[in-house]
Amino acid sequence: MKKNIFSFFILFFVAALAVQAATRTEILLQKNWKFTKGDFADAVQPRFDDSKWETVAVPHDWAIYGPFDKANDLQVVAIEQNGEQVATEHTGRSGGLPYAGVGWYRTRFNVQNFSKNDKRVALIFDGAMSEARVYVNGREAAYWAYGYNAFHCDVTDLLNADGADNMLAVRLENRPQSSRWYPGAGLYRNVHLVVTDKTHVPVWGTHITTPYVWEQFAQVNLKINVKNVEGEFKIITQIVANNGEVVATSDNYTVQFADGNNIFAEDGIIEQNIIVQNPQLWSPETPHLYKAVSRIFANGQEVDSYTTPFGIRDIKLVADKGFFLNGHKRKFRGVCLHHDLGALGAAVNTAALRRQLTLLKDMGCDAIRTSHNMPAPELVQLCDEMGFMMMLEPFDEWDIAKCQNGYHRFFDEWAERDMVNMLHHFRNHPSVVMWSIGNEVPTQCSKEGADVARFLRDICRREDPTRPVTCGMDRVDCTLTNGFATVLDVPGLNYRDHRYMEAYTTLPQKLVLGSETASTISSRGVYKFPVQPNNKVQHADHQCSSYDMESCWWSNLPEEDFALADDHEWTIGQFVWTGFDYLGEPTPYDVNGWPNHSSMFGIIDLAGIPKDRYYLYRSIWNTTDNTLHVLPHWNWAGREGQATPVFAYTNYPSAELFINGKSYGRRTKNDSTLQHRYRLMWTNSVYEAGEIKVVAYDAAGKPAAEKVVRTAGAPHHIELVPNRTQLSPDGADLAYITVQVVDAQGNLCPNDSRLINFSVAGNGRYKASANGDPTCLDLFHLPQMHLFGGQLTAIVQSNEQQGKFTFEAKAKGVKGGKIEIEVSTGKQRPATN
Repeated sequence: MKKNIFSFFILFFVAALAVQAATRTEILLQKNWKFTKGDFADAVQPRFDDSKWETVAVPHDWAIYGPFDKANDLQVVAIEQNGEQVATEHTGRSGGLPYAGVGWYRTRFNVQNFSKNDKRVALIFDGAMSEARVYVNGREAAYWAYGYNAFHCDVTDLLNADGADNMLAVRLENRPQSSRWYPGAGLYRNVHLVVTDKTHVPVWGTHITTPYVWEQFAQVNLKINVKNVEGEFKIITQIVANNGEVVATSDNYTVQFADGNNIFAEDGIIEQNIIVQNPQLWSPETPHLYKAVSRIFANGQEVDSYTTPFGIRDIKLVADKGFFLNGHKRKFRGVCLHHDLGALGAAVNTAALRRQLTLLKDMGCDAIRTSHNMPAPELVQLCDEMGFMMMLEPFDEWDIAKCQNGYHRFFDEWAERDMVNMLHHFRNHPSVVMWSIGNEVPTQCSKEGADVARFLRDICRREDPTRPVTCGMDRVDCTLTNGFATVLDVPGLNYRDHRYMEAYTTLPQKLVLGSETASTISSRGVYKFPVQPNNKVQHADHQCSSYDMESCWWSNLPEEDFALADDHEWTIGQFVWTGFDYLGEPTPYDVNGWPNHSSMFGIIDLAGIPKDRYYLYRSIWNTTDNTLHVLPHWNWAGREGQATPVFAYTNYPSAELFINGKSYGRRTKNDSTLQHRYRLMWTNSVYEAGEIKVVAYDAAGKPAAEKVVRTAGAPHHIELVPNRTQLSPDGADLAYITVQVVDAQGNLCPNDSRLINFSVAGNGRYKASANGDPTCLDLFHLPQMHLFGGQLTAIVQSNEQQGKFTFEAKAKGVKGGKIEIEVSTGKQRPATN
């Protein structure tokens, strides 16, 4: 106990010292939070006894630990956007996890050398789920209703006079039936403490644009908001390239403030224009970044330094021709992402986000739609760095409800404030190329719908006139005729691929975006017979076929969207629903479908393991690497002599199938059907145990690649494949370990579902695991998990000490596996997928 108290005060002292050391200091309030579920009115008081509460680190999601239970989110409703007219029992709609209820968080912080006359202190919450009430030293500092949005508050006047021993308390409440998917619960994103001089740049206090971009030079326009300026004032901005080189500097000037005279273009805002010679332009292929470092001087003293990361790039929309980035036409190869991180829940983690984006990058994806909420800032920063364009989308509801306790309760009072926070937070990021003002909102068919859309669009244009505005529309009968779609800069259609031409010919924009596409459904490693397109499918095992021929009545297969992009200049690409499976929305098993509790739309499953469909998209989208992927697996005891179709997803134009050396002929992509245009299929192949081999041929007819799939023998041992073998000693870094049961020759045993047990020893710890099975109720945080399709993913986390740790996986009936992972500050070895 004494050791823990001593460690706490050491951390406390270090944090306080950091606050003292500079004119601007920002620290993360991550450790030593006390948490409990339930409501305690006196928890706002500094002397409240929270000693029996759980000690947690933030970001923290209180609901992800379960247990899963049908009753946690049982809803008897009619989902209008699914075409339902009669209320039915919906299960697993928000993941079957206990997110509803009230929770409290408390922590303490110090600000050294504090003076209310000389300092300003702000708290920034990147997201708090939800209806956050923030208290400092027993007094309310802020209330923010929307759990997905970032917000900030000045707490200077609430601090103790000496700046010491300040109590921060946060009350959160999630109401039942407040979400259509798993929202998470708690302080699931970071909390920042920012200490500045009285004269300072406030939170999100800069706005940077690049109004003129050429190869030879670019103009950078920077607007800087400076608070509490008086006396002699000077500001100098340097533009710094990624390599640290200063490539441009603003003109120096000094101004004397007296009697209200100032040089501000707007109240409190200074504008600077700076020329960057021979700029390195930002794009998904070349994500070059810069920093604008603005130093603020008052009366000869530097009082603040504010850094604005940005990129130099140009975006344009041209009617009939499409979307242009830096003068080059391109079509979005995008995916929609919900905010949960699978087994980690909603608690944000940079390493987890980086892994998601790494997988998507290899697939050829170049764009992300943040559906249907403001993203974590870590995601946007990574998209800047790794090269993904982004469509940021704040709302799933406006003023008309989808959920009983959804955002419609707050829209009239909060919509503009929420929009402004999102726009100010993210408008400097080069990855953000478009704003979406909503998703499938019922308001689109109301008589006020166009006016509400115009209200939100105009907020975007007022706060950021540089980016186009769209909205995900699914009720095309309404929006093409009632003025709603004409309000938008870019008409976004959710599905309704058969209405694209009508939208193009009807609307004045002469462009169409697939704002949400496909919704093909599949379970990794599961294959159903006969193999044929089916949009009204349900199977007894509550799975969907990975032959990628199943969809919903309102959705479609991937090829339809590929063809729309390929065949029409005026289509500007798509955002596939979804990049990853997510918790909640277990369509088509959402009506009386328990234990299903996670989606099946994902190109990659909930465990982060690619499904077969991943390689179909990769064969079209990844234009720099070759793809040859063969399905299904070849363990079909009982199907001997029966037709068992073989598919190949490849960028090569043709391929030949061999089963145990016998040729089943060469297939060439052709236009006879959309499936034949983008897939190679042998529907007459007959199962016999052994080996299938596909040989791909290039355009000249020469063999270019081959892929072999073998019938696996008896399960023999566990194979461990980590995406990383070196982690940073920061207590947050992650490695994802694919755990497989294979036969003696190393072939995956695709039907194995045994329970695997995990242990970690050394400078790391077990974090969570998942297997991608939408029906599995194993708890993520326990050190055990059943295999699904012979595989699962285990997640391990570093401690804060350098060294090593071992991860071991064991199971009955097979040899175990063990690997070692290094924890060090040395140069990080590159991650694999």
